[in-house]
Formats: sequence, C-alpha cells, structure tokens
Amino acid sequence: MRRPSSRFLRTVALLLAFAAWGAPSPARAQACCAGGSAVTPGRLQLHEDALVGVELKAATVLGSYAQGGGYTASPAGDTEGDFEEDLFGAVRVVPRGQVALLVPFDETARKDTTDPSRFGGGIGDVNLSARYDFLLAGESSYVPGIALLAGVTFPTGKPPDSFANPAQEIDTTGAGVFQASGAIALEQIFGPWLVNATGLLAVRSARSGEQLAPQGTFLAATAYTFPNDMALALSASYAFEGDASDDGTPIHDSSKRALVVTFSGFWPVTDTWRLLGGLYLDPPFDGLGTNQPTVGGLTFTVIRSWS
Repeated sequence: MRRPSSRFLRTVALLLAFAAWGAPSPARAQACCAGGSAVTPGRLQLHEDALVGVELKAATVLGSYAQGGGYTASPAGDTEGDFEEDLFGAVRVVPRGQVALLVPFDETARKDTTDPSRFGGGIGDVNLSARYDFLLAGESSYVPGIALLAGVTFPTGKPPDSFANPAQEIDTTGAGVFQASGAIALEQIFGPWLVNATGLLAVRSARSGEQLAPQGTFLAATAYTFPNDMALALSASYAFEGDASDDGTPIHDSSKRALVVTFSGFWPVTDTWRLLGGLYLDPPFDGLGTNQPTVGGLTFTVIRSWS
C-alpha cells in the first residue's frame, strides 16, 4: 500500500517552488535560479512567467520500519515497485507570487510468495499551492529570503478503504482526505551556493471517524551552480506525525516518521527547456523511521517555460 506521508512529501516539491523577482547581481541570480531548480523542479526562475512539466518516478520498496524504529528488509521473494507520473504547472500571478498545480498518476506493482503479481493505479491526490516571497534570497547580505507557502491537497485518488475486496487495494492512489498546508521558507545565496530551510505543517480532514494527527515536515537543502548554469543539489526532508484517533480515541502506536534524502541535478538545455534528474532514498537504518516502508527511487523531469 502506498504511504500517505510519502505522497505528502512529494507534494512539497511544488509547495516549495521558488517564486522570484528583482535584480540581484548576475552571479547571485544564477545561483538562485539554477540551484533552486535543482532542488524544486516547479520553480519559476527570475525571468519566467509560467512553466509546465512532467516528472517521472520509479521506486522499489526495500523494507519497513516498525513502531519502535527498527528496520527490517523485505522478505526474499516479496517485491513492490511504485511508479508515478506528475503533470505540473506554475504561473506568476503577482511580481513576488506564484501558484502551482500538481496532478499525479500513481501505479503499484506487487508480488509476494503467496499471491501472484498484481498491478494497479490511477489518478492520485491533486495539489494546488501558492508561494509569496516577502524578501528574496540575495536581496540582503545579512537577512535570508523569507517566503510563505500554502497548499491544499484534494482527495481525488482512491483510498484503501474504498475497495470491498482487499485484493483491489493495489489500486490505492490517495489518502481519502483533504489536506491543508502552511509553511515558511528561508533561503540565502553564498557565491555559487544556495541554502534553503523550510518548515511545513499540514492538517487533514477526518474520514470514517478516523482523524490523522497534524503532520510536520522540515526540509534542508543546498545546491551548487556551475559557471555553465548546471547545478547539483542535496536535500533531506523529515516528516513526523503523532498517533491518529478513531472517534476521539487515540490509536496507540500509529505515529509515523519518515526521512528522505535526495540528490538531484539540473541541466538547462535551452532558455526555455530544462531537464532534471534525481535519486532519492529512505535510508534503511534503525531509528530513522516509524511505521513506514523504506523506498529508493529515481526521478526524471522535463520542463518548458515562458517569459
């Protein structure tokens, strides 16, 4: 089954899209644009008014974390592949603000020692987000860029409890709840380096009497921009939430934690086309997660922009 917190972390990619305006020095503008795009594919660069893109993801489940944080590898013969195709777009609505839309399509392929191979999927939970920059990275040598972000995720996917036959849960593509998110992002430029730190809080609606706890996420990232505008980035995101409740009664040992580390690269093919690629991993070590599968995967993104 797909994990809600993993899908939540993926929506952060557009929630954290960098909107920028102003006239920093050429070197600072280069680091902000290329470096930021290496971290968040949905970013509008300084000169851009809109973009559209598609991101392809393929991942495999390596194992899982227990409630106590212990890691256990998947049994021999059990395999699960997770695939996703995200269509996204962003548009600048005011000089320092942008809105973005993400439409995911999720598929799962699973096989174990007792069941034959199964495959299912469909449209996932659609996300609408916005960002406003009060101060841009590089505008001040002492104060970092400051931005507020907000987003809503809609239950357009299929939750696991919507299937009468448990075998059909392979078609699960969503959490089945509305999710509202708010975040503050800080970022600064140091020569060719871009550094970003973002804190995000999400709340979810109840479903069938079950209420998920608020979820917090912290993202830290750094990117290096080369003289030819290519860039490399390393980021880590940590999501955590408390126990869920059922009709007001806590569901003990249902809290979740997840750490995701991502290494990505940015290549500006032309002024209007760019490519991105990345590797991401939930590190399979004791103590780094709770009640979550561990996943490793690849991403590839193509973006077309307009100025």
